[in-house]
Amino acid sequence: MSLKAGIVGLPNVGKSTLFNAITKKHILAANYPFATIDPNVGVVTVPDSRLEFLESLYIPKSTVPTTFEFTDIAGLVEGASKGEGLGNKFLSHIREVDAIVEVVRCFKDENIIHVSGSIDPVRDMEIINVELVLSDLEIIESRLEKIAKKAATTKEKETVLEYETLVKCKESLLKNEPIRHLDLTEEESLVIKNFSFITAKPIIYVANVNESDAVLGKNEYTEKVSEYAEKEHASVIVMCAKMESELSELEESEKKEFLKEVGIPYSGLDKLIFATYDLLGLQTFFTAGKDECRAWTFKKGMNAKKCAGLIHSDIERGFIKAEIMKYNDLEELKDEKKVQEAGKLYIEGKDYLMQDGDIVYFRFNV
Repeated sequence: MSLKAGIVGLPNVGKSTLFNAITKKHILAANYPFATIDPNVGVVTVPDSRLEFLESLYIPKSTVPTTFEFTDIAGLVEGASKGEGLGNKFLSHIREVDAIVEVVRCFKDENIIHVSGSIDPVRDMEIINVELVLSDLEIIESRLEKIAKKAATTKEKETVLEYETLVKCKESLLKNEPIRHLDLTEEESLVIKNFSFITAKPIIYVANVNESDAVLGKNEYTEKVSEYAEKEHASVIVMCAKMESELSELEESEKKEFLKEVGIPYSGLDKLIFATYDLLGLQTFFTAGKDECRAWTFKKGMNAKKCAGLIHSDIERGFIKAEIMKYNDLEELKDEKKVQEAGKLYIEGKDYLMQDGDIVYFRFNV
């Protein structure tokens, strides 16, 4: 299951520095607007201590963690929806992602210029969000022009539904309300799915602070970001992108030791990955054995047969049953046979709703 989050923000807010930390790739992070000209895509491993336990228990030939894809998109500026800066080229890249990570500058540094000349996170957030609204509006208005006459004259059910849904979205956007705030029916959600509206995507705000404020977890600017995000029903992750980039250079043991010394339980990057994972309603199941221990990403609410298809279409097609252990049971008993003897090996059918932490063996026949 390939899932993507797009990192957006004004120029020089720390997007590319954050991306460096995410992927441990050193793309251009220069001190001027539009240093990132093409979208950079990187894959990050989702930290999971449960997979580490399974690896120590089974000692497999290979261990495969679940991953998440981040796309770093060039800095947007006011007027981007009308072609300012690098314009709609980059707005189109955002349409391809599943969630948006909006980086907001919450630090002072005279050596790093700000395109607006001062630090004001709420202004910056509004600039970005207005551009995303305008971009969606342009698509909606263009489509309404094409189908308005047909909807009025033919009364074709599908066309009328599309027209009315788009009008509903337009009215929301004209009030500067993102589409994700609308209470859409299942049918209406299907109508807008193919348009890939940016404001329909879930969003997380990253408040980029300096190192000392990262330890505190807040400053005067992050408080304003939190107030703004609360109205959006969105999460805020406070982190120092510069520190995260430096941490990414350390060995895992050194990184843990450093975080312990400064009194931070989790790195900002780990918190961002967890929050993005949760935002998209994602969970993890495992397959485990001597050959391979592997984590698999699935959407909450997926049944066993659909999850089998994430491994291979043949397993879904020939699904017979799923043998399931709960991670907590295996961790406690530390042996598959003991789990079975305790009556905690469950045999489930195709309609079983997979749970986070399930360790599964799919039986199938094709």
